[in-house]
Amino acid sequence: MNFKDYIRVIPDYPQPGIRFKDITTLLKDGAAYRAAIEAMRAAVAHKEIDLVAGPEARGFVIGAPLAIALGVGFVPVRKSGKLPSETVEASYDLEYGQDRLAIHADSIKPGQRILIADDLLATGGTIATTINLIRQLGGEVVGASFLIELGYLPGRDKLDGIEVQSLITY
Repeated sequence: MNFKDYIRVIPDYPQPGIRFKDITTLLKDGAAYRAAIEAMRAAVAHKEIDLVAGPEARGFVIGAPLAIALGVGFVPVRKSGKLPSETVEASYDLEYGQDRLAIHADSIKPGQRILIADDLLATGGTIATTINLIRQLGGEVVGASFLIELGYLPGRDKLDGIEVQSLITY
């Protein structure tokens, strides 16, 4: 299956010069969505994985079904102030400013093997911050899995040697 056929590219969104990769066209097609998750599962099936972590918000729609397919639990990584229990947090830079991500302090036990899953690897800031949070809790990041990777951006360079699997590359 050519998954690129299911991705809508929107020119000049959210600003001129950007070609936004819209995954909602893949998500609404049940067979394509299922096949994408299965292909992502197959790419990491050789790894020992205890949990999948996915950053808000599209990491939830990729990470949660991937966790189910792998038979493991899912850990949401949220924006600061969105989780109800004790958290650890880290800041990261955006194009214009900063943001913070949080994870429940009891979501990962030391030594657990974590796969990070998200819809898109672009500049790598969100994923690098997610790696930092997992390591703060004593988790071992065993890889990162993406529906889409923008190969013309330096996302992999920020991932500290983590093995990356991408289903689609632009």
